[in-house]
Amino acid sequence: QVQLVESGGGLVQPGGSLRLSCAASGFTVRSYNIGWFRQAPGKEREGLSCINRRSSFSYDTYYADSVKGRFTISRDNVKNTVYLQMNSLKPEDTAVYYCATDCDPTLTWVSALTSWGEGTLVTVSS
Repeated sequence: QVQLVESGGGLVQPGGSLRLSCAASGFTVRSYNIGWFRQAPGKEREGLSCINRRSSFSYDTYYADSVKGRFTISRDNVKNTVYLQMNSLKPEDTAVYYCATDCDPTLTWVSALTSWGEGTLVTVSS
């Protein structure tokens, strides 16, 4: 069974950084497109980033305009984990963050095969 577990969220001051982790089981992350989305209360789900396999040896990455230049997605194939490094955090980044399979460059998750975890809460506040 495909399972994703997000961790690394917490309280951080504006301008600070957090590194979120997405531990996968039931599949190998290096063989699939994995991304991150977030959802804040009262707001629509927002796709943030995707790491998309181009070949056996390389990947392409994609970012939403709202986080481009601040967030970085990466993989650790040995640990079977995907990360989201978040820098220069803003109060509007406060949300529950989820990792999910089968992302696409449009960050809309059109695939019907998508799986995601329970999420991890990120609160950006002074």
